[in-house]
Amino acid sequence: MGFIHSKKWIMYILPLLFGFAFDSASAFTAAYSQWWGNKIGRLVSLVLRNILGIPLWVLGFALAIRTPSVPLFPATPLIDLLGWLLVIAGAAVILWALPVLGRRAAVPAMGDTLAAGGPYAYVRHPIYSGTLLEFAGLFLLHATRSTILACFLGISWLFIQAKLEEVDLLERIPSYREYMYRVPRFVPRLRRMRSC
Repeated sequence: MGFIHSKKWIMYILPLLFGFAFDSASAFTAAYSQWWGNKIGRLVSLVLRNILGIPLWVLGFALAIRTPSVPLFPATPLIDLLGWLLVIAGAAVILWALPVLGRRAAVPAMGDTLAAGGPYAYVRHPIYSGTLLEFAGLFLLHATRSTILACFLGISWLFIQAKLEEVDLLERIPSYREYMYRVPRFVPRLRRMRSC
């Protein structure tokens, strides 16, 4: 049975898509707060992102990795090493960024302050940068059709999610507009890194 004709893809695509949709819906904290007040707006964003979104898309990735699928290329020790290095580097970036962002990562709110220190001095979305590295590493570690499809969807979603969040951040944090012009979205500028 071919990849296209197989119904196994539904088992991981549905949690991925629903997880991405819920997570993207969490990016409207300003709108939720205007409609229902700051407390409810924060709660809605918290539930959409942390209770529904992230767990569902992580489940989708786990199911994609476990789905029997044709490997696109043979695994070698060098490819495995590179895959693990990308996953570890991505996790390190995320673990560096989360404490800087603090509670704002889980419970965004109107009146949040701008996070511009640590990795946020180099890129506007270091958590997403780390996640992109992890997706690349997962693809190398599990180079199957199901994993590459999940990674492609995940990368596409991260670009959309970052754009949605920036619209929300511009409404919630007035200083974000100047920060956007100064700091790149996902990849640090080499010139900036040398001067630090």
